[in-house]
Amino acid sequence: MSIFGAIKSAIFGHPAVQATPAAAPQTTQATPTPTPTPATAAPAAPAAPVEIDADAALAKIAHSKGDPDLNWKTSIVDLMKLIGMDSSLANRQQLATELGYTGEKNGSAEMNLWLHDHVMERIRTGK
Repeated sequence: MSIFGAIKSAIFGHPAVQATPAAAPQTTQATPTPTPTPATAAPAAPAAPVEIDADAALAKIAHSKGDPDLNWKTSIVDLMKLIGMDSSLANRQQLATELGYTGEKNGSAEMNLWLHDHVMERIRTGK
């Protein structure tokens, strides 16, 4: 599994973030509607990208861990620590490669800020 895939799984697979199942819709007796024929059926519109509240999910994880003193909102290292991942330079270099970072992969502040921004963007947009 990729580092980004592991981050996504760690966030959305975390017990504090797991969604509770929605209640089943109530069935009502309705008059059947005629099914449109293929000539009159409208083409399905492409699904709009869904924004995911990654910040809320991460806040729930932080709260479930007693709100540790981690700056996960701006630091890729602290974000990885919050979700229990190895935040070593080697893992961040691999993540930088996966996400297409083109600068020096030396653990600089520039690289780390870029990683955090891109990880959060991809988590929020579900990409």
